Amino acid sequence: MRYEMMFPDQIREAIDKNTPVVMALGVLEYHGEHLCPGVDTLVVQGALEELEKNMDLVVLPPFFYGAGSYAVAAPERKGGMHIEAETLNKFARGLFYNLLRIGFRNIYVFFHHQSENFVSGMPTDLAFKLAAKQEIFSFIEREKGDGWWGENPDSSNYYEEHENGSDPFSWIHIEPFLGTEAQRQWPIDHAGKEETSLMMAFCPSGVDMKRFDGKHWYAQSALEANMDYANKAKKFILNDLKERMSK
Repeated sequence: MRYEMMFPDQIREAIDKNTPVVMALGVLEYHGEHLCPGVDTLVVQGALEELEKNMDLVVLPPFFYGAGSYAVAAPERKGGMHIEAETLNKFARGLFYNLLRIGFRNIYVFFHHQSENFVSGMPTDLAFKLAAKQEIFSFIEREKGDGWWGENPDSSNYYEEHENGSDPFSWIHIEPFLGTEAQRQWPIDHAGKEETSLMMAFCPSGVDMKRFDGKHWYAQSALEANMDYANKAKKFILNDLKERMSK
């Protein structure tokens, strides 16, 4: 279900069922002449829309305005955008504040841009990770006050809850679109074989190989992109995402 199209009774039902609430997080960045600038967000959004056909999901509007940086190309006449992490953190705090106030407790934000560095983090995902922890702390403290953990006997099972993923800090998940095994089988690149194939699979209207100009070293392998590779990646990624949200 697209969140913006849900009626209030459907929202309440999703809260009561603890339905996963999902959002594609990404950037607008130059990806050569053969791809549109929304690649990193569009592949995630395409996957979430595919999953929603076969499982209960609340699909939030995607967020494109991450910290794309100008490492690939200057923005002039290329289309890339870069929003500072401090601004992203403020937005993400507001977003998570509202989602928690509404009643959602099973929130997933999936991120693709620079996610080969997800363990150490990059500005966009770090801004959202920090915001998630900040707002969970603030929400609980508003509800329960100081000492909510140490002075509450009900917290004695916290570590067991943490082990099985039911503690409060599991209310919001910021995760890479491609898990470890997916990245091993389909190594991340920039506008090359992998990303071009992912776009063929999840957002074909954003690919036009007739526009490929061969000028950029990072995009040379795009000529190897193909639907067999794309469909195998698509099947694996969809199964992996479904498993991660079904735990």
